[in-house]
Amino acid sequence: MVEHIKKSHNKSLLLYHLVCPVKYRRDVLTEENELTLKTICLGIGLRYDIHFVEIGADEDHVHFLIQSVPMISPQRIAQIIKSITAREMFKAHPDIRHKLWGGEFWTKGYYVNTVGQYANEAAITQYVKNQGRKYQQIYHSQPTLFEGVV
Repeated sequence: MVEHIKKSHNKSLLLYHLVCPVKYRRDVLTEENELTLKTICLGIGLRYDIHFVEIGADEDHVHFLIQSVPMISPQRIAQIIKSITAREMFKAHPDIRHKLWGGEFWTKGYYVNTVGQYANEAAITQYVKNQGRKYQQIYHSQPTLFEGVV
């Protein structure tokens, strides 16, 4: 189970589902390459406030479940992961370059989505919509300060 990240002035639990396709959708992620990718990601986690909860790879794309802090945007997370993993994968497995001409490991695009731990969109919408209702009921049942003053 994922824990909250506590900093000096905030506490957060931000989870992202990031999907990165390999350039040209080439089947380059063998079991050995996937293990290398996961090792690289562990190194990224040590250097940045990016924690890899789960990594699942198919031959031509990778799914990351990531926890991070509010100071790092999802776009920046994707940029960090894609740039470092690409460089290190080419170093560790030079044979991949033959399948991926042009020197790029990932496509330019990616998919990212937030992941809720406790509730879905409908539950959060209802929760936010009902904020202050208890206060409003108490407030309207009591006489106001200026009621009856002429």
